[in-house]
Amino acid sequence: MSMGKMTTALFKSLGILTKPIRETHTSDGQSTQTTLLSALQRNLSELHEHLSAGGEPEEARQLLEDVRREITWVYNDTVDVTWSFVKELLLLLLCLARHLTLLLDAFQQDPAVPTPGTPEAAPPLPPDVLSVVQQKTLASVLQFVVTLGLCPYLAPGVGVPLGLRSAFGVAVEGAVRNDVAPAGERRLLITTNVLLEVSTLSSLATPVFTRHLGDIMAALCQLAYRPHRPEGDGTKNNKGLTVEERKSCREALHNLLGKVYQPIVIKELLVLQGGPKQASSGSRGGSAGGKALTQAPAWLRRLCGQLLSDRLMQPYGVQAVVRAILEGPGVGGDSDWKKCDAVAKILAACPQQSLSAESYYSQVCPQVLELLHFKDKLTAQQFQRVATRTALTMVQDRPEFAHRFLLGPLFAPLHCCADEKGNYQSQDAVEEWELTRCIEDVYKICVVGNSPSEVLMKALRDVIATLFSLFCFTKHNVSHLRTPCQEILIWCLSHSERSEALSLLKRLCGLMGDVGGVRHGFQFLPGSEGGARLSVIESISDEDDALYEKVSGEQWKVHCLVQLLGEMKDGDLPGEFFLLLLENLTAVAAEKEEGFEQEIDTSSMTLLELEQHLLERASGHGQRLALLQTLAIMCEGSHTLLLSKPTQVVGFIVSMLQRACVGLEECGADSPVESQTLSMGMGLVATLLSGADELNSDDFSSMAALLPPLEQISQKHPEAVIQELASDLRATIATHGAYRSESVPRAASQHRPAQTAGHSSNTHPTKTSSSKPHTNPTSIKNPTVPGQLTSTHSHNSKDSPSISVSRVHTPPMSHPKCATVPAEASKVSTHTTEPKSEHTVKQTAVRISDGSVPPSEVFSECLLEACDPDVPTRAVALRSLTRFCKDGDKAALQNKDKLLMLFLENLEHEDSFVYLSAIQGLAVLAESFPEQILQRLLGEYHTGASEGSPQRECSLETRLKVGEVLMRASRAMEACRLGWAPRD
Repeated sequence: MSMGKMTTALFKSLGILTKPIRETHTSDGQSTQTTLLSALQRNLSELHEHLSAGGEPEEARQLLEDVRREITWVYNDTVDVTWSFVKELLLLLLCLARHLTLLLDAFQQDPAVPTPGTPEAAPPLPPDVLSVVQQKTLASVLQFVVTLGLCPYLAPGVGVPLGLRSAFGVAVEGAVRNDVAPAGERRLLITTNVLLEVSTLSSLATPVFTRHLGDIMAALCQLAYRPHRPEGDGTKNNKGLTVEERKSCREALHNLLGKVYQPIVIKELLVLQGGPKQASSGSRGGSAGGKALTQAPAWLRRLCGQLLSDRLMQPYGVQAVVRAILEGPGVGGDSDWKKCDAVAKILAACPQQSLSAESYYSQVCPQVLELLHFKDKLTAQQFQRVATRTALTMVQDRPEFAHRFLLGPLFAPLHCCADEKGNYQSQDAVEEWELTRCIEDVYKICVVGNSPSEVLMKALRDVIATLFSLFCFTKHNVSHLRTPCQEILIWCLSHSERSEALSLLKRLCGLMGDVGGVRHGFQFLPGSEGGARLSVIESISDEDDALYEKVSGEQWKVHCLVQLLGEMKDGDLPGEFFLLLLENLTAVAAEKEEGFEQEIDTSSMTLLELEQHLLERASGHGQRLALLQTLAIMCEGSHTLLLSKPTQVVGFIVSMLQRACVGLEECGADSPVESQTLSMGMGLVATLLSGADELNSDDFSSMAALLPPLEQISQKHPEAVIQELASDLRATIATHGAYRSESVPRAASQHRPAQTAGHSSNTHPTKTSSSKPHTNPTSIKNPTVPGQLTSTHSHNSKDSPSISVSRVHTPPMSHPKCATVPAEASKVSTHTTEPKSEHTVKQTAVRISDGSVPPSEVFSECLLEACDPDVPTRAVALRSLTRFCKDGDKAALQNKDKLLMLFLENLEHEDSFVYLSAIQGLAVLAESFPEQILQRLLGEYHTGASEGSPQRECSLETRLKVGEVLMRASRAMEACRLGWAPRD
């Protein structure tokens, strides 16, 4: 008999046992349990008849007898039909496994070589390959074995009960008899051992583990680790498991966990571990009685925790845990971020079963960093989220271990770039792939994770110089590292304490000595993949060339730092750093003055002391040069707002006045640089106090820092005019504007034209020449009066960087209205204007008030200026035309239609000063000519159409403005309102 026929005969016997009894129906009053037992008994009888009648070949019967003689549990008689059925299935499975093993061994020793008809003929299949029908039969057999011989004997809470799986499981639970021999735990051991023996053959292991791995693991956990309890009645067949049997189950469990795909193992362990209270998810085939899943016992939860910890500590264990939780039926869909965060919390916490926290984090942290390096898009997103949250949680909760095992390896390439003690034999000290991976990992954890902590910020500040040097290198070349380096630097500066951030900026621009970051004799060079590598620098023999390279490199770093600050548009750090530099400049000037006074005697110094003294002086000179260079580059190269807040503008003025005070003590009032500084500072203070907006208490509180330098100027300046102005400014600030001398608005009016003199290019020559500022005769003699700023503001002095101030756009602030302000000042626009606007406003107001020009000529000029694109000019002209109408001017009465059209057109202007002036003009015009104007306004309000104008649709905003006009006119003419109300 051929071996293939014997395999077929064994599967035929298995098919007889698992054949459904279709003619058996549940009769009235007959339960599903009774039907099941009847079907099992009938299939057993049919198998026995088949074997007794010689239906099996002689070799098959011989194999069955051999297997029966080897095992002892086959001869244990039982009255339980389900266990008799399972025994026959297990016996046939053992026969099938041993038969296929013999066939496979023979095939491997002497494989049959067919004579193919063509070279493309397929090689012969191994004898253990099953057909589709045989695979289906085997699946049914395994289902019966697990359902009848394994699951009914699991303890409560171990695995998923049959009753919660299907309606058939409920019938099985009732059909199994646990009160007869052999005991349930013995039956469980027999079934588990047979399934493990069968699974040694790869062709049979696949269906066993893909469908029933969780049940086999649950059985092994119960057999090996369940607390021992004496069972049975003491007879040989009913006594509990021996020590050797429990030990063999432990070994089998650990072997099984080691050879199966780890994510599946971890997933099954999580299911076994269960939760505190798990609700039933419903049955598959019908109602399962609505039972709740029993809570896993304490010993099983502890065991699963230990096994999960062991899986996690294995190589690639972290990846296996992540895959087990994230992979599932929805693979390929959107990432489940809640699951990612949950996995991160699991990985970041050291399990209680671990031998020590140090050993746990030393093995897990490197695996966490490896999760950042996946290339698959979906996997990379999920793993990056897990790795980032895990790393940040570790840094927050266990900083001592995170610093050693996580942040150390993370920043290792950057530390190598600055390590002077390293001994590297190769040309490249740090490879391109190392730097690229380091920068990408730091970017993901810091910028993408965006959870700053003290430990993380300190570790990042330790390598900030190297990171900045790499950023400066990428600005020289096209590199994909430029953007991540820039984002990391901005993130570090933005999330550091303000004092720490300013200290870092001073360090990076060389104000605290050498920037460093790269070891001596090495430099960054372009990599082959668009990155960078650290390599040995080529020696430069010429000292001049070497000095040039050093100086140009330092200057380039300052340029890069200024450009980096320019990217921080929404922060206050650039302005505060600029003010810090100005304060340092003032301190340098004071130190210079003290240095002239203090002469150090070097004759009594030793050589070491003299060397130290000379090095300190050289370092001080270098830092002063770096300060001046940084200020110059910030003033010349910054195209963004340096001073973004009024408080920063006040700080800028304070630094200017303090520097002027230092200059007064050193050179007196004869230095032109100090005169310009003092002129600009006091002019800006007067402008702030005399602006268009009212100052509040916070503004005056911030200006309190101006009081000491102003007091010093009022006491020490040799010019009486400057002393008086400083005293008046100080008094105005100290009283919060309750007191103000006339010198303050006069100084402000002299300073405003100077601020825009360098920016006006379209001012009409005749108008400019006619607008002369009202200057005090004494100020012409004294070059330090703020009025002289017109001639000095354009000088670009390094000591007084005016470029930065000209870019400061701050809302104008003013003193509250008082009796000393001229009447014309209340009509000036609140908008920042060109010199033409200021001159036109003043000229119009003066010509109307003094009556030096005929009213008709003034009216004509106002009509023209009402169409001027300049907002303040147009607004003042509209106000002037309104006054003409209110006073009953003849020219205004004759041109009422022109005025109506002009006011209506200006209603649609976007500036509030313009359209409010137009509303006021229309209200006055309607009061003067109610018959014509009100009818026109009503038409505009309802449909946007009127006589003589084309049909058009007004916007809601314009109609609201027309309604405001009608409301004002109605209040002024209460008697006429009812007569002109709209009629339906």
